[in-house]
Amino acid sequence: MQFHHHGYVSGDPRVQPAAGVGVDRPAELPDEVDVLIVGTGPAGMLTAAQLSQFPGVTTRIVERRGGRLAIGQADGIQARSVETFQAFGFAERIIAEAYRITEMAFWKPDPADPSRIIRTARTLDDPAGISEFPHLIVNQARVLDYFAEVMANAPTRMSPDYGLEFRSLEVSGEGDYPVTATLLHTAGPDAGRERVVRAKYVVGADGARSRVRESIGCTLAGDRANHAWGVMDVLAVTDFPDIRTKCAIQSGTGGSILLIPREGGHLFRMYVDLGEVDQNDNGAVRNTTIEQIIAQANEILHPYTLDVRNVAWHSVYEVGHRLTDRFDDVLPDQRGNRTPRVFITGDACHTHSAKAGQGMNVSMQDGFNLAWKLGHVLEGRSPESLLSTYSAERQVIAKDLIDFDKEWSTLMAKKPEEFDNPSELEDFYVRTAEFPAGFMTHYAPSMLIAAPAHQDLATGFTIGKRFKSAPVVRVCDTNPVQLGHHATADGRWRIYVFADAALAGEASPVADFAEWIANAPDSPLAATPSGADRDAWFDVKVIYQQDHTSIDIGTVPAAFKPQVGPFRLTDYEKVYGTDPAADIFELRGLDRGGVVVVVRPDQYVANVLPLTATAELAAFFAPLLRAGRSAAV
Repeated sequence: MQFHHHGYVSGDPRVQPAAGVGVDRPAELPDEVDVLIVGTGPAGMLTAAQLSQFPGVTTRIVERRGGRLAIGQADGIQARSVETFQAFGFAERIIAEAYRITEMAFWKPDPADPSRIIRTARTLDDPAGISEFPHLIVNQARVLDYFAEVMANAPTRMSPDYGLEFRSLEVSGEGDYPVTATLLHTAGPDAGRERVVRAKYVVGADGARSRVRESIGCTLAGDRANHAWGVMDVLAVTDFPDIRTKCAIQSGTGGSILLIPREGGHLFRMYVDLGEVDQNDNGAVRNTTIEQIIAQANEILHPYTLDVRNVAWHSVYEVGHRLTDRFDDVLPDQRGNRTPRVFITGDACHTHSAKAGQGMNVSMQDGFNLAWKLGHVLEGRSPESLLSTYSAERQVIAKDLIDFDKEWSTLMAKKPEEFDNPSELEDFYVRTAEFPAGFMTHYAPSMLIAAPAHQDLATGFTIGKRFKSAPVVRVCDTNPVQLGHHATADGRWRIYVFADAALAGEASPVADFAEWIANAPDSPLAATPSGADRDAWFDVKVIYQQDHTSIDIGTVPAAFKPQVGPFRLTDYEKVYGTDPAADIFELRGLDRGGVVVVVRPDQYVANVLPLTATAELAAFFAPLLRAGRSAAV
């Protein structure tokens, strides 16, 4: 964490100085806003938290509830989400309070007595070591609390506007605020009164029954699996030995349980198989009582027993897989003729079962993908065409998610005797671990993702996939760090310069690159507004092939040591050496002749280039940097 560059900070350094629209922010919802976000679920809150880092952008997030969420339905936090939490500054704190999944146990009928269950296998949760971050379980409400804290501490001083329900919207296409949204007060002295707000953009993060989705003519299309599950968060006494371990339990009676221990050491969640649902059921299965769910759980767990002492939350749901064909308000025949004004995220555009732990995680990545793009367009950094990439990128990912979840939820519902291979369930869990962990997202070439012309120069940084961190040593203070952990959610592009073999200060390709990026008129840094810090829009870091003791930081080019803040202090924290115990050049397949890796603000690799390809790098950024850019950052 860096601070003091604007003067001495004696308080909490996570609280940034108020700036832009955060100075004297009105408590009441304004009549006009840049971005109106509907819904304070994970997608909406991450979108708001990212936009809160843009001081010149007026963002408000409305919620029909009268206050914060107390009990969240989602609880699984995949490693990719924890990476994202690191960028927002609260990964360590949420890890400390969460339950950490390290293994999964599989229970099946005892061949000697199928009425009883026995443990048949254990698997590591991340056998391939795909991330340095853990797989967590924590209440969704706590995730939202942390994002609310990020918003409150941001320069814009954002906070949700509770007690406002979205009713409808119209897009006129005229004026600075072409979207007119009608809201209804649901709480307080104005309850029952309508309110009209005009916006430049609207983001619908309002769940599976989204009214924003309806307003733009989108529908969820898909199917139901006609299979019901009861889910309960309980405090109980039991003799089941793996009650604090994630388990997939298949009984001889044909029922199954997915057991998820919860944070705090005592609470746990059970997804209890309620069996097939008749097509003419008309929702009657949802009237299943908590007592019936508990009884079914005890039958599946035999010979073990479950004495439930307290129920924190429970529900009944039928597995459904639905997806919209677009995530914005631009119809297929309008593509290329206009840019979107209304977007939908999360459950508003994709629904699936809860058992793969994907809903909250994928929804947050929807918000991360969209929010920085809105910030760049509204600040004048990028053209409006950037916004069309949101639906194009995320709709494909949602389709992949639903295909995966159909297979996983089908396996979870199968009876033990229906498996061709007794280990099929655990084999699938291990084989597909990278997908639910959030690391199979792979964006196709576009204005934001380069074609893989130079992929062979950095085989471990796949273009279109998330930037996979690795150990390095920061030269200035000799600290071993994870390179990717210093990419905060501040809306900046990252340009990682992996040096050639020359020592710092010697004539070399990396020295030539540093001169170009610092001074050339076609350098992307030349777009940085006058008066802003040199690294306000682009965070440029260098990683040398030598260890830190061999790098003279005084001879490192100035491009990697920018002057920041009103006192023009030198930032020494962008210069790294290799970790002799884990050489990043070896770990990530980096060409020793020197490589530039460009990473988007949402942590996905956008381009890989040789150090000498400065013209190609300039050409990549040219369409992303809008002419007539704003001078205010």
